[in-house]
Amino acid sequence: MANKYTPKNILITGAAGFIASHVCNRLIRNYPDYKIVVLDKLDYCSSLKNLDPSRSSPNFKFIKGDIASADLVHFILQTEFIDTIMHFAAQTHVDNSFGNSFEFTKNNIYGTHVLLEACKVTGQIKRFIHVSTDEVYGETDEDAVVGNHEASQLLPTNPYSATKAGAEMLVMAYGRSYGLPVITTRGNNVYGTNQFPEKLIPKFILLAMNGKILPIHGDGSNVRSYLYCEDVAEAFEVILHRGEVGHVYNIGTKKERRVFDVARDICRLFNLDPESQIKFVENRPFNDQRYFLDDQKLKSLGWYERTTWEEGLKKTMEWYVSNPDWWGDVSGALLPHPRMLMLPGIERQFNAPDTSNSGLGSAPVTNKFNQSRMLVPSPKHNIPSQKPSLKFLIYGRTGWIGGLLGKLCEKQGIPFEYGKGRLEQRSQLLDDIQTVKPTHVFNAAGVTGRPNVDWCETHKPETIRTNVVGTLTLADICREHDLLMINYATGCIFEYDATHPLGTGVGFKEEDKPNFTGSFYSKTKAVVEELLREFDNVCTLRVRMPISSDLSNPRNFITKITRYNKVVDISNSMTILDELLPVSIEMAKRNLRGIWNFTNPGVVSHNEILQMYKDYIDPNFNWVNFSLQEQAKVIVAPRSNNELDASKLKNEFPELLSIKDSLIKYVFEPNRKTFAWELSN
Repeated sequence: MANKYTPKNILITGAAGFIASHVCNRLIRNYPDYKIVVLDKLDYCSSLKNLDPSRSSPNFKFIKGDIASADLVHFILQTEFIDTIMHFAAQTHVDNSFGNSFEFTKNNIYGTHVLLEACKVTGQIKRFIHVSTDEVYGETDEDAVVGNHEASQLLPTNPYSATKAGAEMLVMAYGRSYGLPVITTRGNNVYGTNQFPEKLIPKFILLAMNGKILPIHGDGSNVRSYLYCEDVAEAFEVILHRGEVGHVYNIGTKKERRVFDVARDICRLFNLDPESQIKFVENRPFNDQRYFLDDQKLKSLGWYERTTWEEGLKKTMEWYVSNPDWWGDVSGALLPHPRMLMLPGIERQFNAPDTSNSGLGSAPVTNKFNQSRMLVPSPKHNIPSQKPSLKFLIYGRTGWIGGLLGKLCEKQGIPFEYGKGRLEQRSQLLDDIQTVKPTHVFNAAGVTGRPNVDWCETHKPETIRTNVVGTLTLADICREHDLLMINYATGCIFEYDATHPLGTGVGFKEEDKPNFTGSFYSKTKAVVEELLREFDNVCTLRVRMPISSDLSNPRNFITKITRYNKVVDISNSMTILDELLPVSIEMAKRNLRGIWNFTNPGVVSHNEILQMYKDYIDPNFNWVNFSLQEQAKVIVAPRSNNELDASKLKNEFPELLSIKDSLIKYVFEPNRKTFAWELSN
């Protein structure tokens, strides 16, 4: 890390705007020995009021002017003895860049070039911090788990980001050609107090305050990362003092949110119904799906995000409620597709009719709100609690458990849909949740082996992709959307040991850590179960050797062992699906979470099951046993044998039958009647 840099006279361009004003006010507040000079032309999205905390300070000076004026810039650098520049001034609103792209080129590229040339000529600048954007990287792959790092290729996709990338190239060239001490930053979206309401969050807050519709471009699935303004101001403070010349620093967060979710959270702050308050409108010409940054480099300088989303959004909302007229008449900015007139000398003018009312009609929107209609949030305890109707989203349509779940929902009259997305494809899962709008998510998808777990030994990447990455991705998305996920896991992660001996009735409890690593399938399941402990929105159900009344299903444990030439005889915990799958639906209704041994109480051996099969189904059936050692010679991976303690489940559902009683009631008795009917006909 470089030695700490201490500036004397700092020029901050664009400091009457949003982010730069917070940086300026912070530096004035924390460093009275620094002289701060602000250069700003007071464009439509800036205001001297943003600098009110600094304007009375003796170390603050404001100059109204344009960075594109070379003479003015030279004069300021020389007469104010500037040694440091923090260059924020830019046109930043992407929507505007589609209709005013030349203005973006003039401000963002030419203006930056003027500053750089002045620095080269005067030769007195010791730090030039150029403020860029995450959008220069272009669209991040929807399934990427590692964000763009500072050396990633720049692939801008809209006029705004193209001009910022062009400005970066000039900065880099002046650094290399003339030795200018440049530092570049690329930041995620910033939100907070006194932001001009063309941006998403203040726009939605002002609309919600007046009970207006919140218009979302496209389908609302676009993902963005948001940082609170004070956290970003601190990041610039750190980069100013500790950043290394010639380096680029991402200012970002890994916490991503869909535009739809941002709108929904704002609706909640104002006690509005998202279903009726949010409307989808035509998308803009090109709307990147996702920007994702690697933020480790800045963290190595000691910076970290301090403000939670909930805290920052609440602070922002409270500020706009207290300052509804801060920006004057911003009716045009609140349109679904504002068209700003960014001509010289014209400030905050708009040229499109308002269509943001209910149904996107034509009633005018003004920031001078009628106080009798302003929707100021009420305390949470005043919000009526309404239990939503059930709707399940189920993953694993082609699987055994997933298929049975769908049939159960049909039988119980519970609306449901099967997920179309692959678990490891985050964007596809987001589409499913937005389309289905479920109250609960059931994950019955996963790799168990074809035809058995031995398959996983030779297909490890595929097994990891679904069982680990996919499951965690779904859990994380459900957490972000406040959804309970019922996750059908496995109890095949334990084996009898010295503290849980075979035949003693001492079973593994929910808090016990897995001790079986014999198969790769079990390894992946053990890993993901441990990681899921960190998600408080997941109900993990450890299924063991599942059995159903459908004895024709090749996945049924009974069907499997009746077709083997030889079987081992060892007692195990097992899951009778006919009894326990309805229990899992009830667990969702009760909002139960955590880990549950999802088996019938007690154990049953292979021989006991086969004897029942002989007694109830086929009196001519016979079988042959062999030892575990002999079994090991014909299988690739060892099998897990254990007893799970089902007392937690039994306490929650006292009517739960023991494994042997459940076998008789749900499997063998119904099938005996069926087979008897078939024989008689």
